Amino acid sequence: MPAEDLVTGELTVTGRIRTASNATFLGSVGDVVVVYKPVAGESPLWDFPDGTLAQREVAAYRVSEALGWSVVPQTWLRDGPFGEGMVQLWKEPDPEHSAVDLVPSDEVPAEGWKPVLQGEGADGRLVTLVHEDTPALRRMAVLDLLVNNADRKGNHVLAMTDGHRYGVDHGLTFHSEHKLRTVLWGWVDDTLTADELDGVERVLAGLDGDLGAELAELLSADEIASLAARCSEVRSTGLFPGPSGQMPAVPWPLF
Repeated sequence: MPAEDLVTGELTVTGRIRTASNATFLGSVGDVVVVYKPVAGESPLWDFPDGTLAQREVAAYRVSEALGWSVVPQTWLRDGPFGEGMVQLWKEPDPEHSAVDLVPSDEVPAEGWKPVLQGEGADGRLVTLVHEDTPALRRMAVLDLLVNNADRKGNHVLAMTDGHRYGVDHGLTFHSEHKLRTVLWGWVDDTLTADELDGVERVLAGLDGDLGAELAELLSADEIASLAARCSEVRSTGLFPGPSGQMPAVPWPLF
């Protein structure tokens, strides 16, 4: 379906996703399945301005596209049955695979996975939060660094059957203060690859052009300046940073 039809075609709500903290609906535009989050259904937050989460979701998609990795499904703003909101293409993940998991601590795979933290399960056994060690998931971690994602939960990572990894739920992003909370801490102090650094360079270059103009319609000037500063910091160090500051390093719940 042409992009303009996704914006102007009739948006029909077909169901509600009740596990989400904000009003989130399943819908369709023609035969295209979408997720619809109206601004009117956003819950107020103490640390993010009211009524801005939809714009932040679209801004995360724009940065994802500038990186060139298609981490975030196509996302746009448009009117709908409950007013203006964020609309995003629905992506159906592989039901047989999770890119982030909790496993018994004595069963952590020796290869292909990164441990993040250890805790005690409901039965008293030690469990470890792990995520896969793949280029696709590393790209998502780079995106999260740049957009300052405060809520990368395990179920916000969609593992597709072809190996691609989509990230969703980017409303809590782009704060001008450090807010990074993620389950993807497995690469702390690892060196970014040339491909990953090239992506960061593309975002920096875009901020002086079309990307900067697009983001100016979605974010504040301070938030865009902070994005540029994070890109420059990542480029300068060339490393995945570790947790910092006083806030929790992981979101809760983890999934």
